[in-house]
Amino acid sequence: MSLPEMPPPVQQERKQRCESQAECMKLIQMVLDGQGSAEEIEQVKQRVLNCIPCDQGYHLEKAIKEALRFRLEARPVPRNLADCIRSKIKTA
Repeated sequence: MSLPEMPPPVQQERKQRCESQAECMKLIQMVLDGQGSAEEIEQVKQRVLNCIPCDQGYHLEKAIKEALRFRLEARPVPRNLADCIRSKIKTA
């Protein structure tokens, strides 16, 4: 999974507060998960360029995802455990 790179912030007046931080973070997480459309990726780029909290949130989320990707070991799940979980999900 390749995470989108953001251009460096420009030296212009950037917002100090984000009026829609929860919405922005959902969008940022979606883009970092590779689920954002081209339009959503462009929205994130603009928010990161123009808003300090969005810029910080983007880089924090990206760093967390990269750290998890490098530190977690992929291990096969025992077949009987996977079957047990599936059966409990079906009955729930």
